[in-house]
Amino acid sequence: MADDPAQNLALNIKQLREARGATQHQIARAADLPRPTWANLESGAANPTLSVLMKVAGALQVTLEELVGPPRAVARLYRAQELPLRRKGKVTVRRLLPDPIAGMELERMELTPGASMVGVPHTPGTREYLTCESGSLELTASGERFALEPGDVVVFRGDQPHAYRNLGRQTAVAYSVVTLARALPAPGA
Repeated sequence: MADDPAQNLALNIKQLREARGATQHQIARAADLPRPTWANLESGAANPTLSVLMKVAGALQVTLEELVGPPRAVARLYRAQELPLRRKGKVTVRRLLPDPIAGMELERMELTPGASMVGVPHTPGTREYLTCESGSLELTASGERFALEPGDVVVFRGDQPHAYRNLGRQTAVAYSVVTLARALPAPGA
């Protein structure tokens, strides 16, 4: 089956649609396709154009490779060492979404006592949600300072200058969820 892209496409589309709890009619509408076209895709009998595949991938928020590749298992365990990790001084940042999700980032940050990190402003219109899991954390965003204790959440514009700092005596653990705004086309484009 892994060598049959048409069958892979059919299985992947159906599995992804069902995982979202959508009917063929609902997801076809989201893809701007007729429902019979969607049904034909799920049957494995379709030979879709690249334009149709792009609409399907957009509606399901996956890559073209995910549509035609071998179907994924329903669940997969990712060990911590398999997840992308970066260090910025005394700060460790681990990405928690091994599969890309359009417009979203989820990261776990560990800041040792006294550690700080400057965040990179994102696309205009981006929102960031920061929650403190353990320790204490200070967020500076757009000139304001926020002190977070375990369980606290601060929502701020992720397109503005921001920085994180651990003022406590123990390692602070925080989670950042970034919802990226879509870049607007350039004027005249």
